[in-house]
Amino acid sequence: MEADVAQAHNEQEQEDRCMDAECFQVAKTKMIQPTSLQDPKLEKLKEALVDWINRTLKEEHIVVRSLDEDLYDGLVLHHLLGRLAGVHLPLEEIALSSSAQIRKLEAVMKELDKRLDQPDSKWDVSSIHKKNLLATLHLLVAMVRYFQPELELPSGVKVQVALVEVSGKGIRSEVQTEVLTEESSDSENLSRTDGDANRVEQLLKMEAHKVALVKQFSDGVILLLLIGQLEGFFIPLCDFSLTPVDHAQMLHNVSLALSLLTHLGLHVSSIQAGDVVTQDVAATLKVLFALFNKHARQEEKMAAKSIGDFHLLHSK
Repeated sequence: MEADVAQAHNEQEQEDRCMDAECFQVAKTKMIQPTSLQDPKLEKLKEALVDWINRTLKEEHIVVRSLDEDLYDGLVLHHLLGRLAGVHLPLEEIALSSSAQIRKLEAVMKELDKRLDQPDSKWDVSSIHKKNLLATLHLLVAMVRYFQPELELPSGVKVQVALVEVSGKGIRSEVQTEVLTEESSDSENLSRTDGDANRVEQLLKMEAHKVALVKQFSDGVILLLLIGQLEGFFIPLCDFSLTPVDHAQMLHNVSLALSLLTHLGLHVSSIQAGDVVTQDVAATLKVLFALFNKHARQEEKMAAKSIGDFHLLHSK
């Protein structure tokens, strides 16, 4: 009888220990609240990221329409890694099974995490594979910040998220506010604007014969060819007038150039095409400076990335 009581007592202790262990195995999940999914700022951020991915992978003929539905299998992230970081992993192009997709994501995410270097990252292989939109957004924003910092994303994007914790003690949930992109301060915007304006003012102080060179951009032809050369794409000759003979053709050329620059993320929306056509020096210099500034920053970023890759290679 005593032996039975002792055995029952031991079994109860084992069960209690198992219950205690289960209590410590807490699964946490974050999901964007349905009300936040309708936020216009979030929609703009998603559109900007989709547009960025599609422009980056245009040569691979990959088109993304949904961030959570199109990135979970690792294909898009694998191609982005190749285009942005120059890392080409020997992975299967299309992973059909769930296990193959996870293996592919693990390899790609390992390389991305080396470069993004965020110990407290808000994404992991599991969340991306489970099509967690919040984790996917955090990852893509971090990639833009690292690989293409000159691309300006919508600022001050915040979402309400439900944090759900499941443990042996039950389910607990709470609503939190999570920041996707930081708010741009007025001082930062003014500093950037004033800095650009000051540089343009310095250019305006050049001698007349140097400023006259800028006026060669008034018909839009050289500007379009320059954009195509710097950005690495060909603008079909049927889309613009190679030898414009009147104001309308020049206006069309310059408008196309400004549209392309805006699409590339440059801040030229305040510049009127008509001002460039009429050889307004300040307007023309602002366009040229925006284009120059973009590629100067890209060169600096590429140099820094090369140094970082060198250190990664020699640290192995």
